[in-house]
Amino acid sequence: MNRPLILYALIFLMVAFWSGNYIVGKIALRELPPLLVAGLRIGFAGLMILPFWAWQWFRESACATKTNPVSAGVGQALSPAKSIISGHRVILRLLLLGVFGVTLNQLFFIVGLSRTSVAHAAILIGLTPVQVLILACLRGQERMTFQRAAGMAIALAGVALLKAFEPAAAAGATWLGDLFTFLAGTFFAIFTVFGKEVTKLHSAVTVNAYAYVGGAVALAPVTLWEISRHPLAHISAAAWLAVLYMALFSSVIAYLIYYYALTHVAASRVSAFSYLQPVFATAMGAAILREPVGAPVIAGGLVILSGVYLVERG
Repeated sequence: MNRPLILYALIFLMVAFWSGNYIVGKIALRELPPLLVAGLRIGFAGLMILPFWAWQWFRESACATKTNPVSAGVGQALSPAKSIISGHRVILRLLLLGVFGVTLNQLFFIVGLSRTSVAHAAILIGLTPVQVLILACLRGQERMTFQRAAGMAIALAGVALLKAFEPAAAAGATWLGDLFTFLAGTFFAIFTVFGKEVTKLHSAVTVNAYAYVGGAVALAPVTLWEISRHPLAHISAAAWLAVLYMALFSSVIAYLIYYYALTHVAASRVSAFSYLQPVFATAMGAAILREPVGAPVIAGGLVILSGVYLVERG
């Protein structure tokens, strides 16, 4: 079996799920406010990933018991103070990673999507590989080259082109919406770079379980407050299906694939696949939502993707 082929097929599937996320997000936002969409998405994702985490925990516990039943039973008791301190540090690190990589990423994404067009959101998320590279270089994971620096400059020039010549009102895009979307990509870049370091110690299921369950708990007060203001009984089936899609496919499955890929491929190379999202998402936005795609979007998108391509190849 060709493992690299399977790996890249999974990454392509992940990109397809994330590209559809822009469309279903717009559908959900027709009936629900952004904070409620984000809260429901993360809450449902937390519930969906718990069975995966429980299955993994029971399997690992059973394997540990079979391998060394004595140490499995008394290992924790040998140094309880160290075990407790170490355990608390691990949990805190996983929760912080989840807050930045999942909760804030998806919260800012939904809020940004509610104030900008699918094309703008997808193109700005396409800048994530540049953000990943900068953070990875600062962390000593990768090195900066002249080609990569030039690619970043070109990508940023593309953003300027995108915003300078397109009439924002006509495209349904605003500066604030684009800013929130850009920040969503920034938080995901943090998740990618720091998550790469955590992959050596924890599985994809463990990291995502802490991220989504922790995020759901953190957003619970806001989610419950929004539910009290918007009765769920009035939500249509289409909106519910959109939220469930965002929770299952765009969150749980896509994030598990992404985290699995990080254990086999460099962080900047994995994130570089996000440059496919603008192509897929913009096409779907035009076909399904009838969003206009003007010349500035096409020109700015091509310049941005050219810069990202240079970054990824450098």
